[in-house]
Amino acid sequence: MLTPKRDALLLLEDGSMFFGEGFGEEADSVGEVVFNTGMVGYLESMTDPSYAGQILTFTYPLIGNYGVPPYSARDGFGLPRFFESDSIKVKGVVVQESCDAPSHWASKRTLSKWMESEGVPGIQGVDTRTLVTRLREAGVMMGIIASGRDAKDRARLHELLTKASSYSSQNLASMVSVPGPVVHGGPGPRVVILDCGTKYGIVRNLLRLGFQVVRLPYDSSYSAVMKQDPAGVVVCNGPGDPQLLRNTAKCVGSLIEGEVPVLGICLGEQVIGMSQGAETFKLKYGHRGQNKPCVDLTTGRGYVTSQNHGYAIAEKTMKGTELRQWFVNADDGTIEGVFHASRPCMAVQFHPEATPGPYDTIFVFERFAEMARRGKPLRGEEIRSVKT
Repeated sequence: MLTPKRDALLLLEDGSMFFGEGFGEEADSVGEVVFNTGMVGYLESMTDPSYAGQILTFTYPLIGNYGVPPYSARDGFGLPRFFESDSIKVKGVVVQESCDAPSHWASKRTLSKWMESEGVPGIQGVDTRTLVTRLREAGVMMGIIASGRDAKDRARLHELLTKASSYSSQNLASMVSVPGPVVHGGPGPRVVILDCGTKYGIVRNLLRLGFQVVRLPYDSSYSAVMKQDPAGVVVCNGPGDPQLLRNTAKCVGSLIEGEVPVLGICLGEQVIGMSQGAETFKLKYGHRGQNKPCVDLTTGRGYVTSQNHGYAIAEKTMKGTELRQWFVNADDGTIEGVFHASRPCMAVQFHPEATPGPYDTIFVFERFAEMARRGKPLRGEEIRSVKT
């Protein structure tokens, strides 16, 4: 059944307006407008907690063509097979075309019906090339999606957008973290995830390596983490400005000082940087997609990576710390990975678990596993010698 046509509007904080047709829920929603350059992976991206608080623009022109499978489909670990969390996390979706006639063996409903069931609005018929050009030139900005009758009341929409809290002022990690301990897997060495909004892909890879995984709230204390007797700790991905996670950084600093093996992923890298005295900064339009090139400075080898972040560690602020650059972004030279010179700690800005994206850097989990099992850092030649 085709989605009934209704007017829709995307209004940006700079006054730009993009007109189109609404799909999904008939509602209005405010968020930071960002873009993703991936050709596939809308299921994983839309359920990625790192997108909380954001309106996601897909640059690929046709989205929804393989439909939406059920949450009840599970993998071998009992986790949702096709999703990275248990619900849609984006505030809204912008596409050139939303497919109303998907074709895939696992599909049970359309993209529009899925979004409608979870109260998420979308707009299609937008010239996403023009929108992305605007965001690249001016930087990501707040915006509001409205459809149906609400789309015609521009004065009200402008007022809602003006009064809305900015993306960077919201503690979004608190909205997507777990309220208490969540255990995955059976007996085995225990890895704690400080859950700032973890993807199931991270959990899957740790379970694959034989660990028991315990997810703890993002703001857990050092003592709360150590009560779990962890073989290692993962500081995971998540949404929002890392500067709001100072308490998390304090906990991570204590873990590193106590020589607990630590792996940071995405937001986790930024938190690790802060824990060692480095600072972070907001990228103009971020890195979001599945074809982002990075270079391993210890080997000179390049990798294609999956990324979703709007902040990064400021290189100059690493001086005087024991953090060393591991990976850099081949496009803009920003830091994409660090390791500690004397403690068992490493971090990457990209997503080694992919989902969606290439599995070129899955070896990061193997390096962490080796570090966790021996409780010592990988240094110099050891980092270079670990098989990739």
